Amino acid sequence: MLKNKSYIGISFVILVFGIYAIPKIVNRFQNNEIVKGDRLDKVSNATVDNGKLEKIGPAPKFELVNQDNSKINNETYKGKVYVLEFFFSTCPSICPKMNLSMLQIEKTFFGNPNFGIVSITIDPEHDTPAVLKEHRELLGVKSSNWNFLTGDKTYIFDLSNKGFNLYAGQDNKAKGGFEHSGLFALIDKNGDIRCRKDDYGNPILYYDGLDKKGVRDIQQDIAILLKE
Repeated sequence: MLKNKSYIGISFVILVFGIYAIPKIVNRFQNNEIVKGDRLDKVSNATVDNGKLEKIGPAPKFELVNQDNSKINNETYKGKVYVLEFFFSTCPSICPKMNLSMLQIEKTFFGNPNFGIVSITIDPEHDTPAVLKEHRELLGVKSSNWNFLTGDKTYIFDLSNKGFNLYAGQDNKAKGGFEHSGLFALIDKNGDIRCRKDDYGNPILYYDGLDKKGVRDIQQDIAILLKE
């Protein structure tokens, strides 16, 4: 007897559910709303990463003097995509490789008025505007948007280490007397540092100027930013 009552109760619940729910389900099919719901709405409204580059934040402000003894700052590159590095002209180790990488990048985007390069010396006592101008000519730089900058040493070291978090330091035991990063920073038209993600979904922050893949990656991403 109890078993029969249980069956009757279950049947009643199913009947009530059918009367209440089935018309709504049919209506959602007819209106193409079957996938809607709180959880799915949240997914559809979320920001989707379609391969766009990460925005790290505003690049540190700077003002230095270039190879022509002219003041160059962030505003000089406003509206331009540019690559920034720290180097020194007498560097016997990684700088020649970095120079070649930058020359390759310059060649790829040569003639584009919306692209530029900034090379900041970490040995300003030696790298005067005149020295940087000679160095620029020796490299065969053609772009008017590639500036070699110098200025106060403390200012430059703070800009590198505290501003960009790209290591630079004076070390008498190191070749050339200085140590520094071989990484390139990529800055967009709005003055923000941009980068791609690694295979684990983490921002790489900077590009390896000593590595073929790093140079290839930054060229691909420059092209993306120039289209934005």
